[in-house]
Amino acid sequence: MEAYERLMKLVHDCAEDVQKAAGGNKAAGTRVRKVMQEVRQAAQDLRKSILEARDTPSG
Repeated sequence: MEAYERLMKLVHDCAEDVQKAAGGNKAAGTRVRKVMQEVRQAAQDLRKSILEARDTPSG
């Protein structure tokens, strides 16, 4: 599942910036918000691929 791997990579890669943002670093907060938009899109892509897999007849 390529979409799942992308989603997990995005979340993992921004972990450091999340910690910095929690400490008050405004630039890190901006980066986290940007990545969260990408996470949102990756989650939509994953949802779409799961629905397509469900609806495709296995044969």
